[in-house]
Amino acid sequence: MNRSEREKSLKRRYGSRVAQVRRGGGPGGPGGPGGPGRHGAMARGGGLPKNSAVTIRRLLSYLEQDRFKMGLAFFCVIVNTVASLAGSYMLRPIINQFIAPADGSPGSVSGLAGGIVLLAAVYLAGVAANYLQSVIMLKVAQGALLRLRMDLFTKMQKLPVRFYDTNANGDLMSRFTNDVDTIGNMLSSTLVQLFSGALSIVGTLALMIYTNLYLTVITLVLIPLILKAGGAVAGRSQKYFQAQQSALGALNGYIEETITGQKVVKVFCHEDVAEEEFEILNDDLKKKQIMAQFLGGLMGPVMNSLSQINYAVTACVGGLLCVLKGFDVGGLTVFLSFSRQFSRPINEISMQVSNVFSALAGAERVFAIMDEEPEASDDADAVSMEGMRGEVVLENVTFGYDPGKVILKNISLYAKPGQKIAFVGSTGAGKTTITNLINRFYDIQEGSITIDGVDIRHIRRDELRKNIAMVLQDTHLFTGTVMENIRYGRLSATDEEVIRAAKTASAHSFIMRLPKGYDTVLESDGANLSQGQRQLINIARAAVSKAPILILDEATSSVDTRTEKHIEHGMDRLMADRTTFVIAHRLSTVRNANAIMVLENGEIIERGDHDDLLEKKGRYYNLYTGLTELD
Repeated sequence: MNRSEREKSLKRRYGSRVAQVRRGGGPGGPGGPGGPGRHGAMARGGGLPKNSAVTIRRLLSYLEQDRFKMGLAFFCVIVNTVASLAGSYMLRPIINQFIAPADGSPGSVSGLAGGIVLLAAVYLAGVAANYLQSVIMLKVAQGALLRLRMDLFTKMQKLPVRFYDTNANGDLMSRFTNDVDTIGNMLSSTLVQLFSGALSIVGTLALMIYTNLYLTVITLVLIPLILKAGGAVAGRSQKYFQAQQSALGALNGYIEETITGQKVVKVFCHEDVAEEEFEILNDDLKKKQIMAQFLGGLMGPVMNSLSQINYAVTACVGGLLCVLKGFDVGGLTVFLSFSRQFSRPINEISMQVSNVFSALAGAERVFAIMDEEPEASDDADAVSMEGMRGEVVLENVTFGYDPGKVILKNISLYAKPGQKIAFVGSTGAGKTTITNLINRFYDIQEGSITIDGVDIRHIRRDELRKNIAMVLQDTHLFTGTVMENIRYGRLSATDEEVIRAAKTASAHSFIMRLPKGYDTVLESDGANLSQGQRQLINIARAAVSKAPILILDEATSSVDTRTEKHIEHGMDRLMADRTTFVIAHRLSTVRNANAIMVLENGEIIERGDHDDLLEKKGRYYNLYTGLTELD
């Protein structure tokens, strides 16, 4: 694959996944025919914000809790602005009375000293007010970000599994970090600067009119030209800031995927390809950042150049007024200062446009998650199912991740309390999908699933999942002690119950050999443990839950044969008195199942216990005897 083809591939993987979640998932649903997978992504794409006014209002709503502090901060801004304007105007009487009196008399050193002291006091008040508003706004902004991150994290806990199946982890992390940081920059500084700039413009304009109306008219004639130039630059830069944030999310997503899959990269000697793909994404980000930062940075020089022209024209005309019309030198000096002051806030506001656009782009990505449809609420008549026994019945279940593409076709089965039901079949046959439906990670389109005679759609989700323990092929351990990781299965479990669960899973012996036993801290997803040991802790976590229904999805696939034999008795103890669903490629692990379901293309083609299926000499017989291999 040459570079051009690789660029097209990356664009397809990280660029064309725009807004698929907003449309409810990409073609083929999450993961296509076999089950969930990351084939979609949140809206990343370029283009202008859909509704900047709405986004701004939503951002400002996070400041409502600190309205008093905001009011105090803006009062400080007013004091600072008034002090700045008053200090500038005080130069007029100081010059006219103590430096260059109009009547030609000599100046007064003592009067000049007094004027300077008063001027210094005014400016000192402005500096103190500016310092106070900076401290207040920093606290206000961080408080708003705290609430924003909390809302974002809380919302993500309420999103369905489909959302995580169709979004890259790196891109979601980028919204928590890069996008939220850009919002913080705007709230802490840009917001105040915009208000201060607007206040300065109004105050300066009023003093300019009071000082000299003719010079004010000349200044105002040039202002539309300055604003038009700034608007033209801002209009072009907005789309590039949106594209910059999108490219940053794509790059973060690729980095996260490559780091977590580093072993796979090395095993398949994919380092050079990974470097090339990273270079392409990195180069794409660089180009978009250059365009965004160039246009954002262009605003300042353009505005400054026009301001210098305005200053020069005003100085020339003012000089003529002094000579021909008797305009006082102090007034001209003050007006020239006001002229520059009048342009400065306009320049500052225009230069803040880049921060505003960057923050709006980040806010849209954050709010895109908040606007996602949460997991459907429980029915009003949903029950809690206390004392669940674990009788599971699937009747004529039909399901597809994409409603237009059926994955499971008319599946019917039952599991009595304490029975062990095994699913075997080729990859993509629908085995994991069945367990996803039992957990209500997805809702079926047709048929029914009942537990103890109650349709699971009428059972509260939290109660349903509390009664189902899962051990997945992919282990996941949290940063914390071994004890805390096992207790994650039931937070109310005592230390004795955790240790008993570890013994049930045959994990106790290796845990006691760890440096601090059950108090050993696990980091980086348990990187200091073997894959088999991590799985044993996951099995212990399921054991401590005391859930009456157990799902083992390739739970021993990452465990070597010797370890598998070692934990076989522990697994039997774990499954005792629980309704257990087992997905396994190693058929030796399902020999003692009460019923084995052989799936192909979303249908159960054979069912029965191990001996019955061998007698039939069908698909299961061929798989078990090695005549046919699982895909």
